[in-house]
Parts: sequence; structure tokens; C-alpha cells
Amino acid sequence: MNRIVGRRPAPSETPSEYQQALIAKLDGDCVLQLLESQLFTLCELASNVCPEQVDKIHAPYGWTIRQVVEHCADAERVFGYRILRFAAGDTTPLAGWDENTYADRRFGLGNFGHLVSEMGSLRQANLLLLRRITPKAWNSSGTADNQTVSVRGLAWLAAAHLDHHMRIVAKRCEVELPTRPIDAH
Repeated sequence: MNRIVGRRPAPSETPSEYQQALIAKLDGDCVLQLLESQLFTLCELASNVCPEQVDKIHAPYGWTIRQVVEHCADAERVFGYRILRFAAGDTTPLAGWDENTYADRRFGLGNFGHLVSEMGSLRQANLLLLRRITPKAWNSSGTADNQTVSVRGLAWLAAAHLDHHMRIVAKRCEVELPTRPIDAH
């Protein structure tokens, strides 16, 4: 069942060509396996970030690595909420969110290790949610930020979003992005 429901989304399941391009950069054919393997990559990458790099802004980027991880945790919450609502058949349009406002407020910055742990916990919660919803619910869609997106599309976007930011952090810190092969079963 996982491979069927977690298959790559059709173009109609994600709102923009930009998002489709981010998804196209991902390896694998099952989003559940990909989301889980990213937990390993996130922890390994975080362990390779030197304390001096955590609060440094690396030009041309405007956020510190701490802010990037906080942003990823915030986004994971948003993806999870949208997945929950759309899987339940709630068609109430959802507003977009301005990640720059969240980052600029610096309201939730804390211990870097705790932020990484929080991100991992949020990802695990979203994986539990995705594993318990019915196959039919994966096809459900709703409107977020004035664009239609499916539950499947949201799951792939969550993976693509984290992948995008982990690649930037690895580049900024001049470390190789650690990967774990996606399970073949």
C-alpha cells in the first residue's frame, strides 16, 4: 500500500512548476520512505555543523543556519496541519503563511540541538499521520494560499522543502550532504 499511496504526485496535485521542479530533484518513488530517510540525513547534517556556523549568516543568504532549521520546523508544522485538514475532507480554504515574518520575529529560537530534535519529532508525527490515513485520503485535496494541492502533493512538498534547505546548509558549511539509501522494500 505505501508505494501506491506514496507515489509521485501528478502535476495537477501540486500548485506550481517551481514546486514540481523541487519534487523532481528527489530520489525514490515512495514519499514515506523518503520522508523517513530524511530523518537520518537531517541528524547527520546537523552533527556536521560547527557551533561557529550556527548563527553566522553566509552571504548571499539572509538567515542563519539556526533560523533555517527553525523555518524547516515551522514549515513541517504547516505541512502537517494542511495534510490533516485535507485528508479529513475539510475543504475550508487555508491562508498562506509568511515564513519571513516568522524568521524575522525570531520568536522561537533556542538550543540548536533542540531545534533539530523538534524538527525530527514533527517529521515523525507527520509520518505517523500519513501512515494511518486511508489510501483514498491521499487523493484528497484542498486550497492553501489560493492554490489547490493534494495530500500526496503536500507529503512530497514536505520532503522537497527539507531537501532544498538541507542542500543549502550543506553548501554553506562546505560539508557533503549525508544520505542513507532509501529502502528498496
